[in-house]
Amino acid sequence: MYDLSDPRYARQLVLRGFGPAAQEQLANGRVLIIGAGGLGSPAATYLAAAGVGTITLVDTDVVDVTNLHRQLLYTTADVGRRKLEVARERLALINPHVVVHTHDTRLSAANAATLVAGHDVVIDATDNFPARYAINDACLAHGIPFVYGSVARFDGQVSVFAAPGGPCYRCLFPVMPEPGTVPTCAEEGVLGVVPGMIGLHQATETIKLLTGIGLPLVGHLLLVDLLAQDSHRIAVAKRHDCPTCGDVRPSSLPSMSIQHLNPADVAALLAGDDAPIIIDVREPWEYDLVHLPVSTLVPLNTLASKASDLDPSRSYALLCHHGMRSEMAANWMMQHGFSRLINIDGGIDAWSMDVDPALPRY
Repeated sequence: MYDLSDPRYARQLVLRGFGPAAQEQLANGRVLIIGAGGLGSPAATYLAAAGVGTITLVDTDVVDVTNLHRQLLYTTADVGRRKLEVARERLALINPHVVVHTHDTRLSAANAATLVAGHDVVIDATDNFPARYAINDACLAHGIPFVYGSVARFDGQVSVFAAPGGPCYRCLFPVMPEPGTVPTCAEEGVLGVVPGMIGLHQATETIKLLTGIGLPLVGHLLLVDLLAQDSHRIAVAKRHDCPTCGDVRPSSLPSMSIQHLNPADVAALLAGDDAPIIIDVREPWEYDLVHLPVSTLVPLNTLASKASDLDPSRSYALLCHHGMRSEMAANWMMQHGFSRLINIDGGIDAWSMDVDPALPRY
């Protein structure tokens, strides 16, 4: 363990409620960061500066010029170099007392348990769903919390999953999306500061978990909207029927599931006798830009307070921009007694491409 009297930690040592005891816990901490890109770059930088004793990085990429607007661990001179090599050098310059391990491999269900073992906290800084589900399952198996982060365009999400007593990632998203149904940052873009902010939120949650200070985001999902400069926290319940962390086998419960339909299929249903009610869970400013005339606006962060106005016996089709927020809403509604639920995959963006080209895209 490094010298706790090192003046680089002076501003943390004088923090009321932190002090030498918390700094010692950081020094003994072992953090695994999976992904050294937009989220992993700021998270690793600040955790090294804060004095986390051991940081393990997992990545296979090389630095690309398109990374530089958001991955400030790297510079123009690093283009073409392996991210792990550069990250090890930079983190050593930031704090030479931090031990940095690297694994030039892609995390998968086959190696996740091995990579996760021996760490205190795992940071999910990935950009693909198979890795995220593998991280969740491995962390549950080892009893290690993981800090989730996700970004797109001007928005980000943060939570802590697999912590003792809290929900896991599958409690919120039981089923992995089909390939191609959720756009990537490469496809729809991301403002450079967004992963920076979300990565710093992940670093903060990690410090809280390692030191025991504050209230980590266990059982809550933080939604950050930088265009509106707004943020909301929504509760995420631990599901007793969760296939990985639940205490009741799904087969012993009433059959309840969410239908995943594309916009064309939902449009066909609207012409029938038992048409579903379209609930748009986007923000008001998005709804003002473009919406379906038959839809009702219920922003995701207001769903819990407005659910009592909805009839659980009716059929509901949930809509957002691309289908992720609507899936959160559908899962929440399923946990609260609604059984006839449809998630409109691809959201209103896909609706404008496949059903009604007159609807503007944003």
